[in-house]
Amino acid sequence: MRVLGVDPGLTRCGVGVVEGVAGRPLTMLGVGVVRTPADAELGHRLVAIERGIEEWLDKHRPEFVAVERVFSQHNVRTVMGTAQASAVAMLCASRRGIPVALHTPSEVKAAVTGSGRADKAQVGAMVTRLLRLDAPPRPADAADALALAICHIWRAPAVNRLQQAQAAAAVAARTPRVPRTPAVPVRKVPR
Repeated sequence: MRVLGVDPGLTRCGVGVVEGVAGRPLTMLGVGVVRTPADAELGHRLVAIERGIEEWLDKHRPEFVAVERVFSQHNVRTVMGTAQASAVAMLCASRRGIPVALHTPSEVKAAVTGSGRADKAQVGAMVTRLLRLDAPPRPADAADALALAICHIWRAPAVNRLQQAQAAAAVAARTPRVPRTPAVPVRKVPR
């Protein structure tokens, strides 16, 4: 499975591609950051993010895109920019028919470090270890993007099985039951 992880942001949008399957060593195929100038007009920044993500999609051809789910922050301006960059990533993937998964920051931290409250340094250290890198990817947005991809690779099989079970249960709930006729005892007729 090849996954493009996207840590959305207007100034620095982290991107990282990881390949592998759960339970096996993973391989980093690329990591970086799509940058936009803070003083540029919002529309131009979003177009720059779109172009950057499109280049990553063209170059690495991922099967899935994992994006950090935007969560509420006290700084509304920051959360709006993050949400807009997130939407651009989802749009780019969806336009190509690539499935998109959203993972919360605590899900990603828990998957990679074992604790949903891990700090950025812990996430970077575990990403370095899991991908057998010489040093943690910089900036932290790049390491976070790789962590998102790792999280998705590890969680996707369980999530897929859960979704299949839910779909089967929904179909079963809609299927009318045919009442069973009681078994009629067979009597032997004497000859």
